[in-house]
Amino acid sequence: MKTLRAYTAYLILSVVLICLTVFGATPLWAAESESDQTASYSVSVSSEGQKAIVDDSPYAADEFSRANKGTNREIDGVYRGYTYIQPHDNMTILIDVDSFVVVHVPQSQLDALGLSLEDKQDCVLLETLLRALDDNAAGGNVQIASDIPWYFTSEDVYSVEGLVFSFNQVVDDRSYSFIIGADGSDVSEADSSLGISLNHASYAVLSSSETTAITQAATGFAALAEFFQDLDFSPLWVTLKTTLTAIVIIFILGILAAWWSLRLSDRWQNVFDAIFTIPMVLPPTVCGFLLLLALGSNSPIGQWFNAIGFPLIFSWPATVIAAVVVAFPLMYRSARGAFESLNPDMLDAARTLGWSESRVFFRLMLPLAWSSIAAGTMLAFARALGEFGATLFLAGNYVGITRTIPIAIYFEWMGGNTDVALFWTIVVIVLSFLVIFIINVWSKHTTRYRRKEVSDES
Repeated sequence: MKTLRAYTAYLILSVVLICLTVFGATPLWAAESESDQTASYSVSVSSEGQKAIVDDSPYAADEFSRANKGTNREIDGVYRGYTYIQPHDNMTILIDVDSFVVVHVPQSQLDALGLSLEDKQDCVLLETLLRALDDNAAGGNVQIASDIPWYFTSEDVYSVEGLVFSFNQVVDDRSYSFIIGADGSDVSEADSSLGISLNHASYAVLSSSETTAITQAATGFAALAEFFQDLDFSPLWVTLKTTLTAIVIIFILGILAAWWSLRLSDRWQNVFDAIFTIPMVLPPTVCGFLLLLALGSNSPIGQWFNAIGFPLIFSWPATVIAAVVVAFPLMYRSARGAFESLNPDMLDAARTLGWSESRVFFRLMLPLAWSSIAAGTMLAFARALGEFGATLFLAGNYVGITRTIPIAIYFEWMGGNTDVALFWTIVVIVLSFLVIFIINVWSKHTTRYRRKEVSDES
């Protein structure tokens, strides 16, 4: 009887194991096996992060790049889903969808290298190669999870997990990858029933290891020298040129506006004070949008400037205009506060002695209010230095023309160049520190000077 029960239990256990193997357990075990095999391969990544070779294999990848963000706008007037812009067509494309990864490999690349997506070993090699490049380019961004499935396809349109992926789609001579719900829904919406998160896309071209040369990354001072050799310093020069030009305009306009507003009646003072101050409380993107409406090609002002051959928007003067508008209120408020704190009896006494208004302003008001004006100038300089939203709206992102340091930080990070973005972040921090340091030193100097004057008079 016991023997019969043992055989029965053994038979039931065998049936269960067979069912698990056929219907559920095979992908799990395969994933564990692939993960183990992936970890056993060694990958050599080039110093610039665009090439990689799986050691002791004939396969390599070239032209690697990573897009941390896509766009959800219409392309050519048609909504095709969440969109990633490809560097060019016929590329191997990786889409990280948080809970799984989809990799599209063009059939032409498979045929050229003799790869097959039906071959488990080839898929493991591809995963190893692409994961190494993607992790190297991630920087501080999201990395591909280690315990999620990878789907490989050579089809230009591929459906999986309720999503439809369209790869290497050419529209108006540009190549795109589109992701949309199988029911045509927007997969980027927070309330999407699919409950997914699109993390990023990566691109590469598969090649032969024999024709792909890997340059090992430099270390120490050699790496630092190589970094600065390849670095584009144009954002620094554009930022300094823009900020210095803007601060001259802000200095003159802020002082004149403060002096002029004090000569108005109380009612009109309140009106113009609100007008001059409002850019300080509006979001920079709102300021940029309003400037775009006021100075764009469809506005009378923009059309006039276009007619004389001096377009304003998406040009370097637009970066100056954006910086002036957002930083002007700091200069204006500092100057006006300094003028209001002056003793009116002293100013009236100067007038009774026959001083003209211009002489009172330049010989009396400016010298007495100079410490506050200087502090306002430094604050306005710092604000213009860090301007991003209005500049991007009005001037765009043109390297060497309108790309300032804040814009460079954003787009370098978007392009996966975390090291460059970090460098420019450090530059902004250092410049901001210097501005604050100068303000503090100036304030202490002027305060000490005034105390000395008071002690001498007493």
